[in-house]
Amino acid sequence: MNDAGFEQVVCIDGGHPALPGHFPDHPLVPGVILLEQVALALRAWRGQRLSEVVEAKFMAPLLPDEAALLRLTEAGAVRFRFEIRRDGSLLARGLVEGAT
Repeated sequence: MNDAGFEQVVCIDGGHPALPGHFPDHPLVPGVILLEQVALALRAWRGQRLSEVVEAKFMAPLLPDEAALLRLTEAGAVRFRFEIRRDGSLLARGLVEGAT
C-alpha cells in the first residue's frame, strides 16, 4: 500500500444476505457487492467516498468464501482504476470517482 496504489484481499462470506437470491443453489457474489468492496477500499486508502462508477466490467464470477485481490490505482485527481483478481485471473475492472 502506498500513494500510487492500494491492495487488499476481499472474501465475501457464504452467509452474506445477498447470496441466496444470486443465484439459488449456485450463489455468485453480485457485482454490486464487489463495487461495495471497491468503495470500502477507497475509504480505507484515501478517506474518500465513492461518488460515481464511471465504468465497470465483470469478466468472471467470484464465488462465496473465495479470496480475491482488489487493487486501486490513481487515474487522475479524483479518479481511480480498480481490478479484482483471483489467482492472477481478472474478475472485474473499472474506473470510479471519489469525493471527500
